[in-house]
Amino acid sequence: MRIGVDTFACDSGKSAVGSYLIQLLKRIPPSGANYELFGYDYDRFAYSEAAPNMEFIPRCSVNGKIANSLWHIFKYPEFVQSRGWDACFFPAAHKRLPYKSPCPSIGAVHDMAAWWGSHKTRQQLDVVIRMMLPNSLRHLDRIIAVSQWVKEELVEHAGVKESRIEVVPNGIDLAAFHPRPRGEESVVLIQPFSFRRPYVLYASRLEHPLKNHVRLIKAFGIFKERTKYPHRLVLAGADSHGAEAIKKAASESKYRNDIFFTGHFPSSSLPELYAGADMVVMPSMHEGFGMGVLEAMASGVPVVCARAASLPETAEHAALYFDPLLVEDMADRMVTMTTNRDIYRESVRLGLERAQNFSWDRCAEKTLQIIQDTAGH
Repeated sequence: MRIGVDTFACDSGKSAVGSYLIQLLKRIPPSGANYELFGYDYDRFAYSEAAPNMEFIPRCSVNGKIANSLWHIFKYPEFVQSRGWDACFFPAAHKRLPYKSPCPSIGAVHDMAAWWGSHKTRQQLDVVIRMMLPNSLRHLDRIIAVSQWVKEELVEHAGVKESRIEVVPNGIDLAAFHPRPRGEESVVLIQPFSFRRPYVLYASRLEHPLKNHVRLIKAFGIFKERTKYPHRLVLAGADSHGAEAIKKAASESKYRNDIFFTGHFPSSSLPELYAGADMVVMPSMHEGFGMGVLEAMASGVPVVCARAASLPETAEHAALYFDPLLVEDMADRMVTMTTNRDIYRESVRLGLERAQNFSWDRCAEKTLQIIQDTAGH
């Protein structure tokens, strides 16, 4: 059995989708199905550590969403026929797909952000791609949704038959994300950064209004006014659509000197960043899977998060929730978490328990089984 794996739109393994792909590749047994990767030439070595024995086939020399989407529509069918694959897997099916595949196809959908909000805020996908993607999704033989919420979005917005969607939650690397001893150090050193404790953390790309940073910045100001605590707000993530609005809100805040932007933060150092936080706030109005919530909980850090999208599904009873549209509500939960030590400790305990329910081994086992079952049809 021979299976192709599309690495386009997986950001060279550096994004959440890229990390997902790497975790799966690490768990493909050396025997059994023969997997082959294909993608941009510059990704030739991006997955070599996770999949040292898999062939990588470079394709589509022109970069860019539109050019790559056109390659999938016009060039992919001929390419896949030349390879003789029994199936093809698309780890970023919510971003890049062919219109139809000559062989059985399986796609993983991590979110439906392109359909969130008004047309003015739908900047995640170009308009042509957004128009074509629902049909492409419906042509997949099987779809893996990372949450029940994503499954419901696929049925509602893309018209995919519910019977063809399987929910397979992401995992968490508990060897990397775990509680760390806290001494009396007032500073967390993570080269090239120095973070003064205590700090409130939100790790996400700077995207406005989707990720809701502006309301968090306002809520942080209210939190500081009410508590007089020395906390800083650490916003860890690279600039994306609307980042200038977020930085403007920070510059206008009375507590701008306590707001710290890291820019792109290396994923290898994220566990230390989480473990050093006093709490994590997740205000996003759209998340296909609450990975940041899970990483915080596994690190022994309490979570305050929006009651929105998949976040309650991921966190269940282990977080304090707020309405993501209400700044005062967000601030109130932040104050509660820092002033009520019983709630703080209980949130840590419940979070650690909740994180144990997620495993990359289980995710990979179920995903690979779906791929192989589909290839065998």
